[in-house]
Amino acid sequence: MARSQGDERSSARIDQRYYETSGYFEEGGRHLLDPVSRFQRYRIREVLKLCGDLNGNRAVDLGCGWGTISFALAEDAEAVVGVDFAEASLRLCRSRHDLDRYPNLSFIQADASRTGLPASEWDLVVAADVIEHLYPTKTLDVYREAYRLLRPGGRLVIWTPAPTHILEWLRRHGVLRPDPTHVDYKTLARIHGEVEECGLRVVEARYAPSHLPVLSIIERVGQRWIRWLQRRIAVVVIKPGGSIDRGM
Repeated sequence: MARSQGDERSSARIDQRYYETSGYFEEGGRHLLDPVSRFQRYRIREVLKLCGDLNGNRAVDLGCGWGTISFALAEDAEAVVGVDFAEASLRLCRSRHDLDRYPNLSFIQADASRTGLPASEWDLVVAADVIEHLYPTKTLDVYREAYRLLRPGGRLVIWTPAPTHILEWLRRHGVLRPDPTHVDYKTLARIHGEVEECGLRVVEARYAPSHLPVLSIIERVGQRWIRWLQRRIAVVVIKPGGSIDRGM
């Protein structure tokens, strides 16, 4: 299987220790740390659009990071569990957690590929800006864990940067500041093939424009034909069986 970026044998492997000791969560830019920044408002809007109606849903947010998506899901879902393997992430999430406002939200420390949560009990699993941080075999393990967690007809939502976009190309070539934690960018075709290999079925797969006003207009017009205008990959997959599957 082709590897677009990361080598799992690398001595510079990005692992749990890196996220705990590098200040990754504490030292992010304003667009990451501020839940109402333009970037985060865009991210919440686009991810929730993929999630569909949350009323009565039980959801798992894999690799919850700063908790932005977990809190957004908890506005309408019946129950939400944010999962991250880094204690640094959970400290930030718990410091923002208003139990009176979000009694339906909890956070646990666990690997996204082995959450320990009950099987076949969840309507929704979200992996937003997660899979680019995962090495190839770990990515497949996370897809399999999503399959295990979901009830029949439940959905997995994937949101990740497209490797072909001009901004990602500039990062990889050192023109813009690179993100060393983006160890393995996935293409849309690769995601499609791998989730189906893990028993899930793709029901939506597309590119989404960025949050930057002028660039997003250019992307909307040209992304169909020009690969370096394809900013974000948005994929919805379901676990076959159940009422959602029959209704698609």
